[in-house]
Amino acid sequence: MLKYMAKAGENVEIITVDDTPEAPASKFGYPINTIKGFRFVLYNEIALTFDLKQRTLAVMRRFKPDILHVTSPGFLVFVGVLTARILKVPLVFSYHTHLPVYAKQYFPVPGIDNAAWKILKFVHNRADLNLVTSPQMKEELEANGIERVEVWRKGIDVDVFQPKYKDAETRSMLTDGNPDSPLLLYVGRLGQEKRLKDLREVLRANPTYRLAFVGKGPEREELENYFKGTNTVFTGLLRGEDLSKAFASADVFCMPSDSETLGFVVLESMASGVPVVGAKAGG
Repeated sequence: MLKYMAKAGENVEIITVDDTPEAPASKFGYPINTIKGFRFVLYNEIALTFDLKQRTLAVMRRFKPDILHVTSPGFLVFVGVLTARILKVPLVFSYHTHLPVYAKQYFPVPGIDNAAWKILKFVHNRADLNLVTSPQMKEELEANGIERVEVWRKGIDVDVFQPKYKDAETRSMLTDGNPDSPLLLYVGRLGQEKRLKDLREVLRANPTYRLAFVGKGPEREELENYFKGTNTVFTGLLRGEDLSKAFASADVFCMPSDSETLGFVVLESMASGVPVVGAKAGG
């Protein structure tokens, strides 16, 4: 989005939570204002903040935006509501992580999904527009009382993901030196909500298959133990051309998760010329 907003000459300022020393200062020429936060105890990959020092409000008062766009869910949605009211600017939320499903996975107590929906309804109904990434998410949010919902049709960079990146060396790495074996690929967060353990049964039923997990997340160590003794490779995080090669070098992309709001990796795999087998659920 920022890439094409820069091409269009739009004026943008970014505020995000990042407590890492390599936090970027800009993207596509747009300044990035970093707020220090804390790590979610059940999911260490996620940084959160209440912005008690009101950094967001200070930046917005200086920048004087015509519109405020906040990604949801996260504690910054509450900051966004407050800031938009104070500055009297339109507020847009875009919904990217399906909170009720995640809540059931990480807080398995009765009624937690209903509580999550109540929070979402309370926050999102204070926005002027709520954007979701698929018609299925629009239908589900509206069924749970959220108003002013529209589908934000998304895309991927087809210059980065395409079949030309198919690479013999990458395939050999992903198959642990067995490039002639059928190769299944998953790219994304290694988390409980992704239902990645379901893939072990596929390997059990098809002993010649190879499986590669690309990405990082809180469940990596547990998954490595769970898949021990199977034809599985964990590459960790890949970026740039290495990631493009991984996508294009597989035979099938697997998406067992039923909690996706869109799943960009599915589109990236298809653009790379690799078919997808996924759960019939989510967006």
